[in-house]
Amino acid sequence: MRQWVMFVLELTGVNSFYGKAHILRDLGFSIQAGEVVSLLGRNGAGKTTTVKSIMQLVSPASGEVTFDGQSLTHLPTHRVAKLGIGYVPEERRIFTDLTISENLEVGRQPPRDGVFEWTQDIVFELFPNLAERRNNRGKALSGGEQQMLSIARTLMGNPRLLLLDEPSEGIAPVIVEQMAQTILKLKSEGLPVLLSEQNLHFAKIVSDRAIIIEGGLKKYDGAFAELESQPEIRDAYLSV
Repeated sequence: MRQWVMFVLELTGVNSFYGKAHILRDLGFSIQAGEVVSLLGRNGAGKTTTVKSIMQLVSPASGEVTFDGQSLTHLPTHRVAKLGIGYVPEERRIFTDLTISENLEVGRQPPRDGVFEWTQDIVFELFPNLAERRNNRGKALSGGEQQMLSIARTLMGNPRLLLLDEPSEGIAPVIVEQMAQTILKLKSEGLPVLLSEQNLHFAKIVSDRAIIIEGGLKKYDGAFAELESQPEIRDAYLSV
């Protein structure tokens, strides 16, 4: 495992709104270095708003978000990114007219102290599907390949923490399995990951912990093994 500096993400009493709609209600949790944590909940539970509140794409009305002891609250989103938080939105947002290699170069950031430096060669080892098609334009890729490219481009920014919003949404099961193996490799390297997810099977494969939210409130925060032994919690907050 490569050596990583100890970084911690912490949310404390976060309240976020869309207009007058109160989405997150006194939400709080933390992520330690090297952890993969799944943020679980039904549609509309507040998962995406949580991720956007960390990135300050939604500015919390109250509460605080800190990373490595530094407050992120009310920082511009580009400054949050420069601190080393990589964000992969559900919409993917690749450059469809650029090649895979060109998309990766767009995401390149200078090396960070104490953080492993990602290169195209290393990224292509992680995503062999992309390596085979490195000169193809983004518009020629499948949805799953675009998702892989979006993650790979974010890694080129040398993140200290990776935020993934619904990484398995709308992609083929075989690609979901590849995605799970990729996240496990990142985990083995010590990169902390927070993923907003609805696919419980996928989340279970890759995650150390689960955080369940419902109506913007935290309902569970604990090990996946403990969640497996509490079917009443799964039925109450995760069943369709």
